[in-house]
Amino acid sequence: MPVTGAGFIKRLAQLSMCAGIALVPVVVQAAEDDPWEGVNRAIFRFNDVVDTYTLKPIAQGYQYIAPQFVEDGVHNFFNNIGDVGNLANNVLQAKPAAAGTDTARLIFNTTFGLLGFIDVGTHMGLQRSEEDFGQTLGYWGVPSGPFVMLPLLGPSTVRDTISRVPDSYATPYRYIDHVPTRNSALGVNMVDTRASLLPAEKMIQGDKYTFIRNAYLQNREFKVKDGQVEDDF
Repeated sequence: MPVTGAGFIKRLAQLSMCAGIALVPVVVQAAEDDPWEGVNRAIFRFNDVVDTYTLKPIAQGYQYIAPQFVEDGVHNFFNNIGDVGNLANNVLQAKPAAAGTDTARLIFNTTFGLLGFIDVGTHMGLQRSEEDFGQTLGYWGVPSGPFVMLPLLGPSTVRDTISRVPDSYATPYRYIDHVPTRNSALGVNMVDTRASLLPAEKMIQGDKYTFIRNAYLQNREFKVKDGQVEDDF
């Protein structure tokens, strides 16, 4: 049956209404996850400027200068340090198998892997887990709370922000009294972390803030639930 001008306009209005109704859950969910979006966006813009003119160029220069084996070795070294926190949080989450793997990785990588510069554990089939206290709280049912954009530190949530304090006790930096050594180690770790994120920038589409926020929240949910999440696309 032919569609008249009035009928077309009526049909278009119906489709627009359906589309609007379909988008309501998405808008409501975004508002619930990010009630402080205005402040978060302002902090994000500040972080983006700092990153654009300092951290990113330094990371790119590091990748350009450092041979790949050096870059891999540094990354493995800091991963080995991070396995201490992984072990502690797997114990707190009552995951004996994962905690045993973390222990084995620490032993083999620290000894045969020359303090972790060589990832012997992965070559032995001991897969690395990534755990932190925020995931531990989430594992035991503590809600994440609203999304938070931290100055210089980037995306987080209320739960993950608070968890940074206990997580710091599983890192060596707190116990290094020599300030230049501590700051140098933190600086190298920061550059290594930023360099490892360079390839991920190609994935960013649309509004940068929204993309990073959603990617962070989805990634955290994935980690807290050990990958047992439903795709609600």
